[in-house]
Amino acid sequence: MDLGISGRRALVTGAGRGLGRAIAQGLAQEGVKVVCVSRTKADIDELIGSIGGAAAGHLGIAMDLVPEGAPAELMGKIAAFGPLDIVVHNAGGTLDITNPFCSIEDWRKVYRFNFEMAVELNGMIVPGMQQRKWGRVCHISSISAMENHGPVTYCAMKAALTAYTRSMGGVVAPDGVVVSAILPGAVFTEGGYWDQTLRERPEHVRKYLTERQRIGRFGRPEEIANFVVYICSELASFNIGSIVPVDGGQGRGYFGQ
Repeated sequence: MDLGISGRRALVTGAGRGLGRAIAQGLAQEGVKVVCVSRTKADIDELIGSIGGAAAGHLGIAMDLVPEGAPAELMGKIAAFGPLDIVVHNAGGTLDITNPFCSIEDWRKVYRFNFEMAVELNGMIVPGMQQRKWGRVCHISSISAMENHGPVTYCAMKAALTAYTRSMGGVVAPDGVVVSAILPGAVFTEGGYWDQTLRERPEHVRKYLTERQRIGRFGRPEEIANFVVYICSELASFNIGSIVPVDGGQGRGYFGQ
């Protein structure tokens, strides 16, 4: 199936490992030229090499997007890459902040990492998409946005990101820009939370898969990436503000959006 995005240009944040890496690889397989951003240079260099390198039109940037001004700095670094048609906001996480009564400073850290960075980048990228009458913005949210899965801070910020997706999707739809969110469930990534937990508390993992995962296993990064690539494609033109759970039956709610 031709997804109609060969030759398009994309930005993927949090691309160094796991889900972000799989998304970048999936887009590259469709002929998309990808800017991959992550904090660890070795991860980015390896990823860019795996998808064909600069010769195939890809670009790797090793930088932290959290500091004030970093998103604008990134846009300066990639100005010569050309106009962006696709952006996938994959950066995010709990930052190991699990106390519901944590400090306001910790709340702001989770806010910045999971919500504000995406909004800031969109403010610099989406107007150009509107002018060109085509664009795809995909936020990697979480089923934690819809249900109580994880720390309060993380759930709240993913809920904000999901609500923003639904609202902003309608704002830019008349200009041919499709804004969507994917809500992954538990995904096993090498070196990630579930990898570490499997080594340290295998009984907890078995209990989790038995009681919480209807499919009886974790998701694989490529299983989420497949949906992301579709939602970024020409075929997703009617997916305005779509909220798509991809969770292996982990969630217990009836409705996405």
